[in-house]
Amino acid sequence: MELLPLTSKKSNQIKDEWSQCKTPFQTPSLVRINNIIENLKSYSKTGDVSLVEKAYIFSAKVHQGQVRLSGEPYLIHPLQVSYILTQMKMDEICVATGLLHDTVEDTYASIEEIKTLLGTEIATMVDGLTKLSKINFRSTEERQAENFRKMILSMAKDIRVILIKLADRLHNMRTLEFLPAEKQKIIAQETLDIYSPIANRLGIDWIKAELENLAFKHLYPEKFNYLDEKIKTQQNKRNQYIEEVKKMISKKLDSITLCEEIKGRVKQYYSIFKKMLHQQIDFDQVYDLIAFRIIVGSIKDCYEVLGIIHSVWKPVPGRFKDFIAMPKANMYQSLHTTVIGPYGERMEIQIRTPEMQQIAEEGIAAHWKYKEDKEIDKRDGQMFSWLRQMLEWQHELKDPKEFLETFRTNLFPDEVYVFTPKGEVKAFPQGATPLDFAYSIHTDVGNRCVGARANSRMVQINYQMLNGDTIEIITSNRQNPRKDWLKIVKTSRARTKIRQWNRLEQQNDNIKKGKELCQQNFKKYNVDFTKLYKSGEIKKSGEELGFHDGQDLLAAIGYGKIPVNHLIKKFVPPEKLEQQQPIRQKKKPVKKKLKSPAQSRVIQVKGLDNILTNFAKCCNPLPGDKIIGYITKGKGVTIHTEGCPRLLDTNPERRIETNWTPDKEFTHTTKIKVICHNTPGLLAEISGAISQQEINIKGAAISTNKSHQSVCIFEVEVKNLDHLHDTISAIQHIKGVKKVVRMRL
Repeated sequence: MELLPLTSKKSNQIKDEWSQCKTPFQTPSLVRINNIIENLKSYSKTGDVSLVEKAYIFSAKVHQGQVRLSGEPYLIHPLQVSYILTQMKMDEICVATGLLHDTVEDTYASIEEIKTLLGTEIATMVDGLTKLSKINFRSTEERQAENFRKMILSMAKDIRVILIKLADRLHNMRTLEFLPAEKQKIIAQETLDIYSPIANRLGIDWIKAELENLAFKHLYPEKFNYLDEKIKTQQNKRNQYIEEVKKMISKKLDSITLCEEIKGRVKQYYSIFKKMLHQQIDFDQVYDLIAFRIIVGSIKDCYEVLGIIHSVWKPVPGRFKDFIAMPKANMYQSLHTTVIGPYGERMEIQIRTPEMQQIAEEGIAAHWKYKEDKEIDKRDGQMFSWLRQMLEWQHELKDPKEFLETFRTNLFPDEVYVFTPKGEVKAFPQGATPLDFAYSIHTDVGNRCVGARANSRMVQINYQMLNGDTIEIITSNRQNPRKDWLKIVKTSRARTKIRQWNRLEQQNDNIKKGKELCQQNFKKYNVDFTKLYKSGEIKKSGEELGFHDGQDLLAAIGYGKIPVNHLIKKFVPPEKLEQQQPIRQKKKPVKKKLKSPAQSRVIQVKGLDNILTNFAKCCNPLPGDKIIGYITKGKGVTIHTEGCPRLLDTNPERRIETNWTPDKEFTHTTKIKVICHNTPGLLAEISGAISQQEINIKGAAISTNKSHQSVCIFEVEVKNLDHLHDTISAIQHIKGVKKVVRMRL
């Protein structure tokens, strides 16, 4: 592969392409090292350009001959990533690392080689970006969890690691169409669940918006195209409206010379889609499609302009938010209000200063100062409090599913702001309760919480806190966490601490049961179990059986994971065991073998044959769902879907790998919810569509929601997940149907 030169005869052609970019955040299709260096020099007068050039030459050398699925040379990808980093105005170390981010994972290059050539700092960052691809994991989810753990640890040492990761993901999303359809959906969903929220947490709005729209396009192509067509149909009309309103605002504000800039735009596609989904409305019912942004000189001017806007147009009640007095967790500041504008159209207006605008677009990249130690200090504490929590949880949460759930839920900061009795502001997710507040203060305060006062008024622990509440926690030494608290709390910290307490209590109970079982059974062979335990022999045996220590071994025996005989064999001679065995068998009562129902035959439980299985009612798994079994005493194995919330509250050590038996058919009962217009004959049409799929309807319940729409719950029998999806698709194509979902817990 011919290396792209540092200088080129075609530089004028490239500059022409550059000048055609509509915004500073767009990247041209052709990126060369010249463009990266040119961008770097535009904002960094002291940057070491030679370091970037050296990284480019090394990257080109090790990636030589490699091509992407698009057929392009692989080198195009690191060049694009580095250019995106220059758009974020990152330093030369970060830009150079962007050129090298895939070298260790995808080529013969090593961390030591990079360290020798380009220094320890770049080598450490490349290592933080390298996936754990050479380690064998038990599941894809475990691999994903461990990769995110590594990323979090790297972020804590140097926040630039995640900025490079975001640039990498952004270019991958821009070229996602070259991957197989199934892979596209997996990557798009991960982007929506993890990377877009991270960009939001770091305040980088332009990356967040583009990631969301690209993910939306690949996950819901029909809905994306529907919105695209709808918006483009009336684009000229909306542009005229935007210009008209901008002139009206400008004329009103020019007299007092407050306004520096006015912008108007149609909201992002994904933002519109979320509103339609949340409010269960059509596109034509989305009334605040257009948003305006007014940039003014000072904070004082922001509030003065707000007063003028409200004097011109009537504000919509409950739609004013002051993010200047109460900044978001990512340091975002602005005034938001929705008003009834010209022609009765609702429009959102945001008012902010130039500094607020810079932080809103660029987030951490706008104000992050690189220090010698490259660590997050106290001044950045508010923005990075969530990252510190992530660091704490990645140590505490050993179960991959629970870790990923915590990681995802903590990234969505739709917040309410409440006060401590001393006037300190604390931010919580919508729906958070005094229990969440208590655990945010200290684990012991949460564990002992019995109630709270909100604005000096007594409230229950399940009270949902409101903006501006002053919360005071009431505790009692007699109180301990309960399992049903998990249904009350919203924060990952509170959920983690409650689970830890419950597991510790369960662990202690199992240790006690295990100890009693060992003492009883060892006594039959005249062996002093207590003496063996104190001498450390039991601990040694536990380690040989794969347990961390003697306590873990006893817990496993206590809840029946391993039989006590496995331990006895290590201390009692075989001949003595054979003498005792017949006696023990005579005394043992005869138990009838449990007959496994038909559904047991469609499930394969790893390492076990003829085991009783049953399906969890909380998630109703269907063939095609990813499933996990949970061992229940006396009830065999209960089958859950992988993402079932109740499964996450169980002991991870009782979970067991399960699979669907190929080519085994068995009808499964599940429920689907249909939201539709309340019109005559529509219910009969929906029932007919279900019947055409050869599905039996076991039951149906019809009600009306607040929007006067019909809500139909159908209990149906299906063969597998594909059968269900075909049915849902058939119902969705009926005119008047707004939404169809599979019901879960």
